[in-house]
Amino acid sequence: MPTLRSSSSPSRVSSPLRRTAGGGQRGFSASSSSSVSVPYGDRDSDQASQGDSDSLSADEGSDFEEHLRRNVKKRAAKRPLKTTPVAKHPKKGSQMVCGHGQKDSEPPAIDLFDAVKAAKSDMQDSGDYPLTAPGPSWKKFQGSFCEFVKTLVYQCQYSLLYDGFPMDNLISLLTGLSDSQVRAFRHTSTLAAMKLMTSLVRVALQLSLHKDNNQRQYEAERNKGPGQRAPERLESLLEKRKELQEHQEEIEGMMNALFRGVFVHRYRDVLPEIRAICIEEIGSWMQSYSTSFLTDSYLKYIGWTLHDKHREVRLKCLKALKGLYSSQDLTARLELFTSRFKDRMVSMAMDREYDVAVEAVKLLTLILKNMEGVLTDADCVGIYPVVYASNRALASAAGEFLYWKLFYPECETRTVGGRERRRSPRAQRTFFHLLLSFFVESELHDHAAYLVDSLWDCAGSQLKDWECLTSLLLEKDQNLGDVQESTLIEILVSSVRQASEGHPPVGRITGRKGLTPKERKIQADDRVKLTEHLIPLLPQLLAKFSADAEKVAPLLQLLKYFDLNIYCTRRLEKHLELFLQQLQEVVVKHAEPAVLEAGAHALYLLCNPEFTFFSRVDFARSQLMDLLTDRFQQELEELLQSSFLDEDEVYSLAATLKRLSAFYNAHDLSRWELYEPCCRLLQKAVDTGEVPHQVILPALTLVYFSILWTLTHLSGSGASQKQLLSLKGRMVAFCELCQSCLSDVDSEIQEQAFVLLSDLLLIFSPQMIVGGRDFLRPLVFFPEATLQSELASFLMDHVFIQPGELGSGHSQEDHLQIEQLHQRRRLLAGFCKLLLYGVLDMDAASDVFKHYSKFYKDYGDIIKETLTRVRQIDRSHCSQILLLSLKQLYTELLQEQGPQGLNELPAFGEMRDLARRFALSFGPQQLQNRDLVVTLHKEGIKFSLSEPPPPGSSSQPPNLAFLELLSEFSPRLFHQDKQLLLSYLEKCLQRISQSPACPWGPVTTYCHSLSPVENTAETSPQGCPRYKKRRTEGPSRRQRGDVSSSQEESLQLNSIPPTPTLTSTAIKRRQPLRGLEEVEEEGRSEPELTQGQPLSGNQRSRFSSPQHFQTLLNPSGPGLGNRLTRASQGSSLKSTMKALLFATALSLSLMEEDEEELEIHELSEEWQETDKHASPSEHGLDLLDSTELNLEDF
Repeated sequence: MPTLRSSSSPSRVSSPLRRTAGGGQRGFSASSSSSVSVPYGDRDSDQASQGDSDSLSADEGSDFEEHLRRNVKKRAAKRPLKTTPVAKHPKKGSQMVCGHGQKDSEPPAIDLFDAVKAAKSDMQDSGDYPLTAPGPSWKKFQGSFCEFVKTLVYQCQYSLLYDGFPMDNLISLLTGLSDSQVRAFRHTSTLAAMKLMTSLVRVALQLSLHKDNNQRQYEAERNKGPGQRAPERLESLLEKRKELQEHQEEIEGMMNALFRGVFVHRYRDVLPEIRAICIEEIGSWMQSYSTSFLTDSYLKYIGWTLHDKHREVRLKCLKALKGLYSSQDLTARLELFTSRFKDRMVSMAMDREYDVAVEAVKLLTLILKNMEGVLTDADCVGIYPVVYASNRALASAAGEFLYWKLFYPECETRTVGGRERRRSPRAQRTFFHLLLSFFVESELHDHAAYLVDSLWDCAGSQLKDWECLTSLLLEKDQNLGDVQESTLIEILVSSVRQASEGHPPVGRITGRKGLTPKERKIQADDRVKLTEHLIPLLPQLLAKFSADAEKVAPLLQLLKYFDLNIYCTRRLEKHLELFLQQLQEVVVKHAEPAVLEAGAHALYLLCNPEFTFFSRVDFARSQLMDLLTDRFQQELEELLQSSFLDEDEVYSLAATLKRLSAFYNAHDLSRWELYEPCCRLLQKAVDTGEVPHQVILPALTLVYFSILWTLTHLSGSGASQKQLLSLKGRMVAFCELCQSCLSDVDSEIQEQAFVLLSDLLLIFSPQMIVGGRDFLRPLVFFPEATLQSELASFLMDHVFIQPGELGSGHSQEDHLQIEQLHQRRRLLAGFCKLLLYGVLDMDAASDVFKHYSKFYKDYGDIIKETLTRVRQIDRSHCSQILLLSLKQLYTELLQEQGPQGLNELPAFGEMRDLARRFALSFGPQQLQNRDLVVTLHKEGIKFSLSEPPPPGSSSQPPNLAFLELLSEFSPRLFHQDKQLLLSYLEKCLQRISQSPACPWGPVTTYCHSLSPVENTAETSPQGCPRYKKRRTEGPSRRQRGDVSSSQEESLQLNSIPPTPTLTSTAIKRRQPLRGLEEVEEEGRSEPELTQGQPLSGNQRSRFSSPQHFQTLLNPSGPGLGNRLTRASQGSSLKSTMKALLFATALSLSLMEEDEEELEIHELSEEWQETDKHASPSEHGLDLLDSTELNLEDF
């Protein structure tokens, strides 16, 4: 069978196609091996895919058109057209182009050139083209386009395919367009060329089959005897073989032209979609025509592309390799490739993209199946941990790999008569022993449920062999250790849960939304089977492992996966009686929370009035509760009468209370009246402190459940006023007990009291009357101020504390710290819920918000969500709380460190970071938050100057450093508001009589944050970027004199009128170009004015506390800056000065040394004259004129 020539081998057939593919490509671009285009505009933006690609020439499009024109002229000059290698005599159906037909073929080529030019200009104007356009219609178009190429080759495979002219021109066109810099051309032509190549591969495969058939026919005819041999038949077969050989050579020439002209360059294109197309198609060539393409010279392209940085390309590589490794006939030819790229394929099991990792593990499973001994133990060890991955598809693929590596060789099911026979019990036991060994010895995870879920798809039938599992557990002479028994019980429970519920364990992600009807039917059948098998054996298992709490707790959980109706339908009540007996023994024997919770839940499942056996279960429950309550009453009397109890008595009482508390959580035990004795016990604990903490904790929980069950009864029926008041009295008394426990010595009692208080206050909040339950209004309870303050103090002492550093996370201390962190997060979440539901005063949120930055790693998500909800409730109050948080932190630091050098401390830096986070929490809605941010600045200025410096001292006020924190909110201000706040700060500083020797640093920092230089890119009230020339226009000088002092103090937030135009420029000298730049910076640093809010020269002179503040705002002193004073008072000076400075710099670069500079003074007068004649309608309206600056607050 002839083999397709390698791309590196020289061409042996001289044909127009070969000449076109060889010389034509040199006309397409400067480099025939270019693979990465240099795009611009709407073309490709990437520069390289693998780092070794060249760039296309800039005049590629014109070269391509000229090449096509020359090619058409050459063909027009040939007469007749020669098509080699092909049959010498064309078939009847073929058409010869000659004479006038050649002249007629030139206009379509000219039309093609025009179409390419038009398409190229369209692609440059828009980056969209059909292959990338969204929508189902365009996706359908892509499929139809590929089908068209396939159909074209199929219809032409016996005629026009070997004519030479159509295919040569088509391949030349696609090869040229595939080198285009225009992405649309390159992408579309590459797809067409690769699909054309795929179709040609199919034709070549058919030709190879025809040649083989022809050879067999010829040999058969030649081996006949002399009398039976037909010479004409032999001659026709020889001619047919020669024709097929010529056709195959022609097809191979076409494929070589496409491979060398398109694939070799485009498999490393900058566009990942193009690279993915190439890899996908070469994979199909290798599978369909393996004799020619399944060689190392072609496999290397897939191996190289395994390192591609794009997910889709790597995915196509793995899928192509899966098709090759799935066939044992092809794997023998992949040995060299496997040895070269095995490490890369193994490492891809840990790919960051889950779908790529899934395909990589599946590929390794195929290698494991079909290539024995290739994957070493070291390679497989890296795959084993993936069975515990959170993604179920990846974990399931790794589970299949694990099954074929460890379990299948030992537990192989042999087939008899084409059917799998039932696995022997020995094979099943071997399977579970191997599973135990892997889970215990690997020490990769603590929960076998995830391992069971990973193996469920490939080994579900073995895992559902509950008969083998229970027999292993119930064997008397078993060789299982304690850890293996616990693991086997966990595997049993996990397999039962998986078969009954059908969903993966908690934390494992699956993309499926539900089960199919067939899967639901299998699930129901499995549930019936496991129930019928385990109901008789569950009492035996409980009896055997009743002494071990770690084993009996998961066994009690089995009941929730049963179909409990089978107890009635199959007459299995006797097994129910045995189970209830074992349950009572377990409850009396154990006091661990996990065992008691599992037992209470199991009894709750059986106590359903719809079951016919409900009376039996209820009687057993009553017996158990009578036993526990009698024991509790007896032990309680002993505790109340005696002043000392030994450890055994304390343990017995605490265990009884724990059992009652666990069952009170799931069952209504109100008829046993446990509230009064528990309250007596707690009251003694509060009064004397002689009650052990082991007893107090379950007693608190018992009283809590008693109140909740009473509320449940009263909420469901019409309750009298007396009953409601009685319940509220109980609740208030219990809250007082919990409040007393908040100051207990034991931290566990404090945390338990806090949790119960948080829940009760939330339940009895005003939310309880929502939904038509107004009759419960007497139960609404609001905590007093003392209780609120104690809750906040508890939060500071037990939640916002610095924990120790975590280690690797595997030690016992690390696990303990993680559990403590979870407990603190639960406490914080309970407090935040009280804030959001209006139980606590909203100002108490400052105790939480002030730790946002310091404890962001531990509680950042909880505090951020609380801050968002508080802002949704009341935006104005939320901003006040944020400011209150900063005030509290600043006051605390001031009391600890004193006012000297406060802003240089690390704690002050943390406060600045917190203020920055608070400022970012306002979001991009600048107009909505405008009044809030202005009010925040106003209150912050008041706080910073609220305490004057000591008499006779030149030091700054103690709170003045708070201005530095306030500066973090300045970027959220509009420019007009910044100028008004500067004016407000000046008036506040005038109240201070002392004069500092130098400008105060916090004032300098705050004023710098309010200067226009600090925030040049502000947003308009609509939220869109605003040009700098759009500035607020101030009133004329005559109007400024009529403005009253009260109007000057009001904070007016104005809209933005248009900018006055530039009127004149006068040229003076070139010298002070640097001065103009200083003027612009100086003008930006001065407060620019809004309507009715000018700053005169006298006001600026006393702006900075008191005399030296003018140094801050006007550092240049007299000179050009003072000459610009009047110009700075005009509206839109900033934008006009910028344009003026640009024009001046441009003109000065062309002037001589004796040219004059701009006369700024004259220009400013003209601008002011323009302002005088401005109409009042040009000024903006006051948006928030109700915001007043009240200086009497100081």
